[in-house]
Amino acid sequence: MHDISHNISHNISHYLTADHHHCDDLFADAENAVATDDWPAAMTQFESFAAATLLHFTREESILFPAFEERTGMGHGPTAIMRGEHVEMRETLQGMEQALTEQDADAYLGLAETMLMLLRQHNMKEEQILYPMADQALADGASVMVREMEALTA
Repeated sequence: MHDISHNISHNISHYLTADHHHCDDLFADAENAVATDDWPAAMTQFESFAAATLLHFTREESILFPAFEERTGMGHGPTAIMRGEHVEMRETLQGMEQALTEQDADAYLGLAETMLMLLRQHNMKEEQILYPMADQALADGASVMVREMEALTA
């Protein structure tokens, strides 16, 4: 039987990991639409993926990262690396959107391959390193923080 403090301490990991999975599903939907040359669906699916991904970044950058940095004093640690990777993924999203606008499947699928690699590596670092560190450092305020992140909308 789990004690309640154990469950509360993992709110941040569970919430943000579920958000990763949601973004991954939207990413796959967009790629499938491009692969079948369904450009209207591809644009709709991509817009959903991009919005969800950017919202995820905002949740981390405006709520999780500042709280983590303040609590741990690690301003140049894992959060700095994650912010840098967010910049790279934002740029890749812009390229993907441009390829969709031009209905260039090859360009889109090439960028999608890059994005998938970036996302996999990034999410793994967050899920295996940063989120568990945040769960531990921010356990006392985790449920409030999750509610704050949930309240953010695109």
